[in-house]
Amino acid sequence: MRPDTVRWGTAGLVGAGVALGVGELAGGLFSAIPSPLAAVGGAVVDGSPPWLKDFAIATFGTADKTALAIGTVVVAAMLGWFAGVAARTRPAVLVTVFAGFGVLGALAGSGEPDAGAVAVSWATLIAVAAGILVAFGLGRIGGDAAPTDGVPADGSRRRFLGMAGAAGAAALAAGVVGRSLSTATPAVAPRVIGPVPRPAVTPGAEHSFALDGITPIVVPNREFYRIDTALVVPRVDLGRWTLRVSGLVDEPLAFTYDDLLGMELVEDHVTIACVSNEVGGELVGNARWTGVRLAEILERAGVQSRASQLVGRSVDGFTVGFPPDAAFDGREPLVALAMNGDPLPAAHGFPARLIVPGLYGYVSATKWLSEIELTTWDGFDAYWVPRGWSKAAPVKTQSRIDLPRSRVAPGPVAVAGVAWAPLHGVSGVEVSVDAGEWVPGEITQALSSHAWVQWQATVDLTAGEHRVAVRATDATGYTQTAEPLPPRPDGATGHHTVRIAVG
Repeated sequence: MRPDTVRWGTAGLVGAGVALGVGELAGGLFSAIPSPLAAVGGAVVDGSPPWLKDFAIATFGTADKTALAIGTVVVAAMLGWFAGVAARTRPAVLVTVFAGFGVLGALAGSGEPDAGAVAVSWATLIAVAAGILVAFGLGRIGGDAAPTDGVPADGSRRRFLGMAGAAGAAALAAGVVGRSLSTATPAVAPRVIGPVPRPAVTPGAEHSFALDGITPIVVPNREFYRIDTALVVPRVDLGRWTLRVSGLVDEPLAFTYDDLLGMELVEDHVTIACVSNEVGGELVGNARWTGVRLAEILERAGVQSRASQLVGRSVDGFTVGFPPDAAFDGREPLVALAMNGDPLPAAHGFPARLIVPGLYGYVSATKWLSEIELTTWDGFDAYWVPRGWSKAAPVKTQSRIDLPRSRVAPGPVAVAGVAWAPLHGVSGVEVSVDAGEWVPGEITQALSSHAWVQWQATVDLTAGEHRVAVRATDATGYTQTAEPLPPRPDGATGHHTVRIAVG
């Protein structure tokens, strides 16, 4: 590759980095300007085909957002490189590529909640201009002193490397600072959530087994899984936030945070799960949720007879939808305000979110809840439905093996894990070795009918490798199916099976 081609390609790459770094810094410093990575990434998420989203979650799990950000940076760097190479003979190409990428970023950013169109436009213009100026400035270093073969003189080469390094370092610093500011989890001011007239059961010895490595019966907030479409955790201003109730209701209402705190609070242990969870996956967790009964909110508004779908809207535009009957059939959905005794962490939905026992999160568990709209079943399709997922999504009865995690000695071996059937509760768990007969295990006492249980069983294993499978039965007598199905369109099925090395 010719040296001048490398020089111009590097100049374009650094220029793209400067543009992105300036944009990220602006997004971190000013609330009206969204992060370019988040805005473009959000557009990519919204426009990606379903199979690509499935691949991202299956491959990267809860790190899918980081992977998307890295991928966006790589694409921008590649565009910058090729635009720089083209600019060696056709300068207009670089201007066009940078401007085009800027326009896409501005359009994506302007569509973000609370974004200021004028502020986004100015920030984009400044970022793109900075990138173009740096790219051309670097690309032309040594151009006049270069011999005919395109190799700049030693002094020009050193000047180029020094300035490219300085510009790259500045771009990286701006990007890191901006990204850190925009993605920092907003602090939640300490508040007293309560009192709760009917507190949830306090976990005791009967609710868990003393086994190292088994998933805790109540998952701590910091360890709880997070799957959502928000690339940046929304920063909610409680002074401006309200929960609106609209649509097919007798009286549209709006509740402030203090209004909700002033209502009667209830709490329960509820296991929630992501529909993308593979058999044996970790996108499931149990927590103690405290909040206001969804039924009470709906009763105050008065649900009209034509209403057959409840749509939950997030401050960032995400939507879910489920039958409003779920609020009155005894499962007691909540507008949750607290998680495990603390105000909802920002990453898990502060100031309020929906928790609906027995339904997968993508049709029910709206974080950063801003509106509850009553409509008809055919009148609206929530975010994931047009993307190939089922509109009705009850959580399937499932079980998972947590232990053992390493090679074990021959003889009696303790096998253990968790099992869940959030609407009915788990009545029993069985294990099978090498496709043999099913042997009953022991389960803990449930914290509630909506919470998972821990289970354990002892099996005799000889030296070698063995396959151990688990299945659960819920309180209705239904035993989970062995048929292996992928998560799409309404949740994975099959028996979790692990290989255990003995000897």
